[in-house]
Amino acid sequence: MQDPSPKPNVQTARPPAGARSYVLRFISGKYQGGEFPIVPEKQIVVGRSSDLDMVLVEDMVSRKHARIAMQADQIWIEDLGSTNGTFVNGEKIKRARLKEGDRVLIGTSILKVIAGEGQAQPRETAEVKQNLERVADQRRTSANRTMSGSIEEVPLPDLLQLFGTSKKSGVLVVRTEDDVGRIFMRKGVIYHASINDLDDVPPMKSIFRLLTWQKGLFDLDPPDEREFPNELSLSVQEILMEGLRQLDEFNELRDQLPDLHSRLVLSMPLAAPLRELKPAELDIIQLAHNYGHLETVMNKSQATDLETVQMILKLLKQQYLRAE
Repeated sequence: MQDPSPKPNVQTARPPAGARSYVLRFISGKYQGGEFPIVPEKQIVVGRSSDLDMVLVEDMVSRKHARIAMQADQIWIEDLGSTNGTFVNGEKIKRARLKEGDRVLIGTSILKVIAGEGQAQPRETAEVKQNLERVADQRRTSANRTMSGSIEEVPLPDLLQLFGTSKKSGVLVVRTEDDVGRIFMRKGVIYHASINDLDDVPPMKSIFRLLTWQKGLFDLDPPDEREFPNELSLSVQEILMEGLRQLDEFNELRDQLPDLHSRLVLSMPLAAPLRELKPAELDIIQLAHNYGHLETVMNKSQATDLETVQMILKLLKQQYLRAE
C-alpha cells in the first residue's frame, strides 16, 4: 500500500543498537535462492543498467526501476517511474514500507523480505553481485522459462495475485510428485486450466483443486497459442474469492464423504421417487450408474467439487445411492 509519509534520509539514518538485520531473498527468477543484504544508510537501486546495485537484465525491468532503503528499523521501497511497475504483495505501488515476509515483484523476480542473522554488515556491491551470478550459474538450464519457484515459498493464491495485478501472460505450471496443473493467463486474466491434461475435469474445477495444493514447484512458461472450447475470462480476484469460499465449505463436508476409491451404486429397489430430484442430481445418479467410483464421478461431474459433494451427500442420505 502506498505511504504518503516523508521519504527517509538514508544518508543520515542511524540504526539503533541491536537493530535486526534483513535481506532480500530471491524466491523466483534468475537468482532464485540468492540473497541481497539490506544495510542501513546504503540504498539499493534496482534496474537493468549495469552500474546499479541490483542488476536485473530483462525486458520487463526498466533501466532504473526501483529503490530500496532502510532507515533505522524501517525499510522503504520506491518505484522510480518504471514502465511495468513495482508490486508489493500483489499491489502496484509508488512508494511503500516493507516488513518481514513481504514479497516484491520486479519484472520476473520475486523477492521476499526475511530476517538476517546478527546485525547487517556493509558488503561490497561487487561481492554481492558475484554471489548472485554464482547462484544463477548453478540454476541455469536450457529451458525457456521466465519464472520458477516453490509454492511453499509463494502460496498459489499469492502467486496468482501477483500475476493478475502485473497482467502477466503465460502458462503457470505447478508440479507435485504425482500431478501437474496448468493455469493459462492472458494479461492477468485466467482463460483455461487443467490437471494432468484430463479433459474430464472442467477448467473451473481444476483451478479450485489447484488452490488446495500446498507443496510443489512452479514455472511460468511462455504463452500457449492454442484455443480451448468454452474458454473462461475471469480475473484472479474473482477466482480467488469464489475458490477460497468453496474450499472452506468443502473442508467442512470432507469428513462426511466416503473414501474416494469407494463405489457409488444405485439403491435397489429404488424407493425414493426420481421426480423429486433436480436435473443436476439426476446427472450424478447417471454418472454413478455409468462409472461407479466416487473419484471418477467427481471428475466427470460438470459441477464444482463443492456442488458435487453436496449432491452426493444428499443422494446418499435420501438413499438414492449407497457407498460400497
